[in-house]
Amino acid sequence: MKFYVTTPIYYVNDVPHIGHAYTTVAADVIARYKRAKGYDVFFLTGTDEHGQKIEKSAKEKGLSPKELADKVVVNFKKLWEKFNISYDHFIRTTDDYHERCVQEIFEKLYKQGDIYLGEYEGWYCTPCESFWSKSQLIDEKFCPDCRREVERVKEESYFFRLSKYQDALLKFYEENPDFVKPKTRMNEIISFVKQGLNDISISRTTFRWGIPVPFDPKHVIYVWFDALFNYISGIGYGYDHEKFKKFWPADLHIIGKDILRFHAIYWPAFLMAAGFELPKRVFAHGWWTVEGRKMSKSLRNVVEPNRLVDTYGVDAVRYFLMREVPFGLDGDFSHKALAHRINGDLANDLGNLLFRMVTMTIKYCGSKVPQPTDKRDKELEELALRVVEDVDRFMNEQAFHKALERIWELIRAANKYIDVKAPWALAKENKKEELNNVLYNLLETMRLVGVLIYPFMPEKSAELLEQLGITKQPAKEDFTWGLLEPGVEVKKGKPLFPKVDEKKIAEEIEKEITETEKEPSEKEPLISIDDFAKVKIIVAKVVDAERVPKTDKLLKLTIDTGSETRTVVAGIGAQYSPDELKGKKVLYLANLEPKKLRGIMSQGMILAADDGKKIYLPTLPEDVPVGARIR
Repeated sequence: MKFYVTTPIYYVNDVPHIGHAYTTVAADVIARYKRAKGYDVFFLTGTDEHGQKIEKSAKEKGLSPKELADKVVVNFKKLWEKFNISYDHFIRTTDDYHERCVQEIFEKLYKQGDIYLGEYEGWYCTPCESFWSKSQLIDEKFCPDCRREVERVKEESYFFRLSKYQDALLKFYEENPDFVKPKTRMNEIISFVKQGLNDISISRTTFRWGIPVPFDPKHVIYVWFDALFNYISGIGYGYDHEKFKKFWPADLHIIGKDILRFHAIYWPAFLMAAGFELPKRVFAHGWWTVEGRKMSKSLRNVVEPNRLVDTYGVDAVRYFLMREVPFGLDGDFSHKALAHRINGDLANDLGNLLFRMVTMTIKYCGSKVPQPTDKRDKELEELALRVVEDVDRFMNEQAFHKALERIWELIRAANKYIDVKAPWALAKENKKEELNNVLYNLLETMRLVGVLIYPFMPEKSAELLEQLGITKQPAKEDFTWGLLEPGVEVKKGKPLFPKVDEKKIAEEIEKEITETEKEPSEKEPLISIDDFAKVKIIVAKVVDAERVPKTDKLLKLTIDTGSETRTVVAGIGAQYSPDELKGKKVLYLANLEPKKLRGIMSQGMILAADDGKKIYLPTLPEDVPVGARIR
């Protein structure tokens, strides 16, 4: 049996954050579980190192794109080592075997007519590496994914005939209803495809950092065509036929929901055209907010995974990520919630249970697993075997939180079993036979718990099993009842999960949030007085105002600067009507480079305050003259 699981390949123009860790830990959990169940597993992760965004970022840092990639790749590899990520191969899209693979398939599809040369004119979002039609844009100028402003692009381009595969995709979705999970995402994809697919641009000429089109090197291959084929180049396509034949198709692509369309529409269409089998499942998980706020570099609240591991321990963080939120939904990362999970689930429920069992075994049985007259306690055994069965079903559904909830039901049952059976009372009453049976069944339950938590918490699983005298890694035969060997020595270890000070953590996070709100962010560096001197802000007067047709927010203003009249397009129409503005004095940025907005040349900018909910124009004294400069 084989199992092939992948993460996305991560862009190298950013540092790893909690979202990267979430995806990768999930893939690692399923990879470890499948290995333990006897599967031959291949786990692929890596980095996406081509594209305009990376070229631009490298230039800003004074590096070549490859130099930037080489630096950032180290950060990812070190982080995955810290998180105990058991990947089998780390692919980089700058690897020569990957570039050969992409060029070979591009040329094949061109020769068979699935790729053709044309001219692209449309709207392009550089951060998302995505093309959009005007109807898909927000307010006709913002990317629907990242909400950043798009740019108009017109250039020669090679196109993939995506429209040709619309019916084939819909047929595939109908025949494979579990291809995309969760189900709501599948419904979104079907709806999108039914609206009609257009051919897509898959090459660019306006930047150079990418894989050249083999027969037309002035073009570089568009990043998504390049990146998606890592899933086949990474397992040997073109250089290790046996490995590729063994592991393809992928059993599971784990991705964030923001890149679902590329994986559920473009990727299967590319594969259909190239003659490959399609993956069995694409699972799109949700996004994380942080302490109730959207994760943002400007807010400086991007959760740094290295710091989390250093503070709480790797397995506690892995557990929290997989337990706190149903996989597939959005969730909120909270230090308070993480601390609560550590103190409750991990320290009290699991850690304390292990401590009590080992302590009683040492005290009442001379540190040896007792020899029972009956290795079975019907209630515990039946529950344990049901849990093993349910965990398998949940893991195959990628319902990681449900698998952990079920394991904790077994842990809570064992804690209750101790209280009901009261081994201390049995020892006091010298009921040795019954005591041995109770302790054996408790220890065997704990052995199974150690096996079941292994994919989620490999280090703590090993520590737990070692206290029970077991040093081997969980394997297929261990997922059953009655395997603990009597006579094996148990030993106390250090606390499995030391408790954390929840109050102290809450105070530190509150302090950090307060300081973040006060301090300038990385996006808002301090400027010198010379920089400020370049900015010309004056008092101007609105002499006329009208709404820009077909918009809710834009107003066309005619303003008097004291020396001339100018036209300004201002996005304040949601709060102010044209009549409110006529005759009003405003602050005007006079030396801003003119820009055409909705066909109107805007000569400068009106300054306003924005709290994210409403826009406010400053109130100026009546006697301040038009043309007065702000200094």
